[in-house]
Amino acid sequence: MRGIGLVVHRGRAVARDVATRVAQWAGQRGVRCVEIDVWDPAIERLSALEEAERAGNPDLIVTVGGDGTFLRGARVAAPIGALVLGVNVGRVGFLTEVTVDKLDAALEAIGNHQIRIDPRMMLTMRASRELALPEGMDALLRYGRGPALPAPKPRTDVPTESAWGVPLDILALNDIVFEKLARDRQASVGIYIDGRLFASYSADALIVSSPTGSTAYSFSAGGPILSPHLDALVFTPVAPHMVFNRSLVLSIEQRIGVRVLERSGQVAVSVDGQLRGVLDPGDWVSVYAGPRRARLVRLVDSQFLDRVRAKFGLADAAAALADGDTPLVYNPGVPLPPDMAHPGPPESGTPQPEPPHPELHGEDAHV
Repeated sequence: MRGIGLVVHRGRAVARDVATRVAQWAGQRGVRCVEIDVWDPAIERLSALEEAERAGNPDLIVTVGGDGTFLRGARVAAPIGALVLGVNVGRVGFLTEVTVDKLDAALEAIGNHQIRIDPRMMLTMRASRELALPEGMDALLRYGRGPALPAPKPRTDVPTESAWGVPLDILALNDIVFEKLARDRQASVGIYIDGRLFASYSADALIVSSPTGSTAYSFSAGGPILSPHLDALVFTPVAPHMVFNRSLVLSIEQRIGVRVLERSGQVAVSVDGQLRGVLDPGDWVSVYAGPRRARLVRLVDSQFLDRVRAKFGLADAAAALADGDTPLVYNPGVPLPPDMAHPGPPESGTPQPEPPHPELHGEDAHV
């Protein structure tokens, strides 16, 4: 390990104490440790690549806070392929991996390569123009939150002059949200799937989420929960003024276009909960699967739906419990029979190879 980047929720005393412990652990082992994405009114926030470069391109990003803090760390880690470990001192901690009492063991496991890598699909986008915040918006965002992020720059790894729009240097782990900017003006947009109009919506907001983000805002708006091991896009409208208010689950190969209609109010664009720009009537954005995956550190092979059950406090139906007990695990304790131990029916009648799995030692060559 050559370097650690720390992202800290400094509004919580316990987070500040944990950050000190991480820095001490790194110092004892001669590992560079730098705090990044600092919410200080006197410090200008940087783009993800600039933050990573300032920190010496660390191998590991440790976030100390809740899921919002984790998303801040993930935005810096993804472009450079760094690992992300979340230490939970927040209220929910759906994305974070360890509690404060397990911190030292987690750091030692990472140092000894005794971890699993959980690769997560991310989102990116192209737009009809570069995004920017209206004048005066930054002052509003600073209230209670810290400085706004800079406007996203065009990506440099692909041509920027294209009829398909400007490729923006943005990666979202959870979601990209299009919402009305003014309370009294709806967001009226046309939604295009692979370039063809699906429907025009007038709504409070429209969410495009990854499978990871399906348990966040999209879920709150009535969207489905997807396993994070799937590759898919989830489109969910929020309070649409129409009969059809269902979510769409689309293939990773597809793209979702959002065009602001000519008499719509302005539309705010948020990426993982942070405002990144405002669209005017006639502007459009295309959201699609990103070129990189987030690399989440996992210490145990935890089950996603166990986490859903615990974090959301799911309760069994009283009528079902009255009809009998339900064991937490159904597992006969013997290997799967041949007809179950495969990834699905082959397309051509020939057996398919076993799907790759995350390996120890931080390998994720299957991504």
